Amino acid sequence: MSAPKKLFIKTYGCQMNVYDSERMAEALGGEGYVETKSADDADMILLNTCHIREKAAEKVYSELGRFKGLKAEKPDLKIGVAGCVAQAEGEEIMRRQPLVDLVVGPQSYHRLPEMEAKARQGEKVMDTDFPEEDKFEKLKNRPKAKRGPAAFLTVQEGCDKFCAFCVVPYTRGAEVSRPADRILREAQDLVERGVREITLLGQNVNAYHGAGPNGDLTLAQLIWELDKIDGLERIRFTTSHPNDMQDDLIEAHGTCAKLMPYLHLPVQAGSDKILKRMNRSHTAESYIRLIERIRAARPDILISGDFIVGFPEETEEDFQATMDLVEEVKYGTAYSFKYSTRPGTPAAERPQVDPAAADDRLQRLQALLTKQQREVQDSMVGREVGVLFEKAGRLPGQMVGKSDYLHAVHVADCTREVGDLARVRIVSSGANSLAGELIG
Repeated sequence: MSAPKKLFIKTYGCQMNVYDSERMAEALGGEGYVETKSADDADMILLNTCHIREKAAEKVYSELGRFKGLKAEKPDLKIGVAGCVAQAEGEEIMRRQPLVDLVVGPQSYHRLPEMEAKARQGEKVMDTDFPEEDKFEKLKNRPKAKRGPAAFLTVQEGCDKFCAFCVVPYTRGAEVSRPADRILREAQDLVERGVREITLLGQNVNAYHGAGPNGDLTLAQLIWELDKIDGLERIRFTTSHPNDMQDDLIEAHGTCAKLMPYLHLPVQAGSDKILKRMNRSHTAESYIRLIERIRAARPDILISGDFIVGFPEETEEDFQATMDLVEEVKYGTAYSFKYSTRPGTPAAERPQVDPAAADDRLQRLQALLTKQQREVQDSMVGREVGVLFEKAGRLPGQMVGKSDYLHAVHVADCTREVGDLARVRIVSSGANSLAGELIG
């Protein structure tokens, strides 16, 4: 019996790419590949790329350049580029880096086995189509290996919003929602393999409208169907758009015990002028009123957000409006970035903000967000929370897990195991985590 081939996958970017990498590994697992943590050991290397951050493509080319020596040592090594950079720049990748054997977009990775076979025959293979078939159904079933207690599950892909700064509609395509029965089957399978928490993923997840037995289901209706699965203890979802936060989803946050009190709801800016130029289709006021309604339904919910500073034509007054919004909302955690151009997007052609001014604004915003995050963490001391233990800690007898609010919590002298869900009293707050003790 021949030794299994080894697959190394490096994943960039969001949780959806993490999920996609898992499915790529499963697709190639049916062809005799097993994963390795070292590129040096691999028979195939896949870079699953993200096009959201600045100079994403150049980072990919730099990574590929590091594999030149390895390719020279191992002529049979196959190298592939997947994901959003592959979708956006497939032909350019092939031209600039002859060592690349295959390029596959995020909607075509179910075709990896056929592409790998062609690459093994010496062909250069590229597939960046938006195929009509459901890639999730075309993939082989997940192997029944034990899983960790938390897992991602993609329910929706693509986006129809066309924000002026974003490449997602061009690299992931239009919004598509998976049928509910397929999601429920996959969720049940995950639970049977040890998963107790599922995070539903989508570029615009709360726009979910997947086919159900009696018509399309909303995200809230899908969550209530997942709520019926025995053994599934926690449900989360990300990432959402303010305009798609429907009444039934807000209500679910107050009534569904399995839906965790954490919501990532990007606003991007606090200036209505900038929001309009971003094509966000909401105002600062409508966002704040929406947060008020969500907190009325679930008063203890932790709100997370995304922010872009230095967007084209942003003035100091516009930036101050963002700071004012942050002060009013009070975020438990947030992600903030300096605007960077994406070729092909409307904002790329507009007058750019001075980089030094953008840097200064980012530092001020991040200081405020860090202060708020620390205040929220400190307020957890003395409270009781549920913690799902995910791994052993660095110290003997220590376990680490995630709270209901997605805080990292470590517990000393812990008698619980990975996968256990326990009540914990928070005893102290650190820079990026909480310390707790078991109750009872």
